[in-house]
Amino acid sequence: MRDLPPTATLRAFEVATRHATFTSASEELHVTQSAVSHQLRHLEELWGLQLFQRGKSLTLTPAGAALAPIVREFFMNLEATLTDLREQKGRVRLKVSTTYSFALKWLLPRLPSLSRLHPEILVTLETTDKAIHFSSTEPDVAIRFGNGNYPGLHSEFMFREQIFPVASPDLLARLGTPRKPSELLRYPLLTRAGADLVPKWALWFQQVGVSMSALKESVRFADTNMTIEAALLGQGIALARSGHVEAEISDGSLVRLFKAPFPSPVAYYFVCPKGIESQPHVVSFRDWLLAESSEAEQNYR
Repeated sequence: MRDLPPTATLRAFEVATRHATFTSASEELHVTQSAVSHQLRHLEELWGLQLFQRGKSLTLTPAGAALAPIVREFFMNLEATLTDLREQKGRVRLKVSTTYSFALKWLLPRLPSLSRLHPEILVTLETTDKAIHFSSTEPDVAIRFGNGNYPGLHSEFMFREQIFPVASPDLLARLGTPRKPSELLRYPLLTRAGADLVPKWALWFQQVGVSMSALKESVRFADTNMTIEAALLGQGIALARSGHVEAEISDGSLVRLFKAPFPSPVAYYFVCPKGIESQPHVVSFRDWLLAESSEAEQNYR
């Protein structure tokens, strides 16, 4: 662009917008006051706009006020990108897609382990509940929750969760701890609306041999995280997938009720386009992921 001035001139403008005088602006830039004044005059002549009202203090004109945040954002983005690029030096970026709840509850707590084992891998985590098709703008690999049928893609089984009821110690102190599954029918049971892939309470009761006609529901929640949060607040008993309550069971904020085995009908799979599964950084990430998965599955039993 012919109206684009040198970077030093833009920097002088950006600094001057944050100071009341040329003197204070020149001190930040480590140049003379006249140098700052000359840069700003040059910019005004180049753009054909008055950017400052000059007097005892610098005051932005409407044109200057409109341009100031744009120029400031340019420098912020430039500095952030340079910092990111320097941090990436000698590292390989790997874009990973998975669901928000799985990323939050299972993957995110484990990423420090990956960084220690493979500091050369820089993970960019993206979350979505929609299936991705690995176009040029989409992630490199994905962790999907389903039945393992992914035509045209490389996929590997990771692990299958157990499903069980969980409650807060506060709720159990108020209502008592159920001694057998049938007693859960008198408790407020938390349910998730539209959970097609996850067994509902009726299937769990059927699995443990309890006949039921109606549930004592409190509220239906939009997603897994809200259901777990409601259980933490003592609002009822949630039917949880093991991978989503690891931390809560470990620290005692939720209690697993009953050890009846109930494996999820769907599982987690590592998925990527065919051909990239042999790339070194993908192999390292996959091997780490499968090792973590195997350990987690052992703990769920």
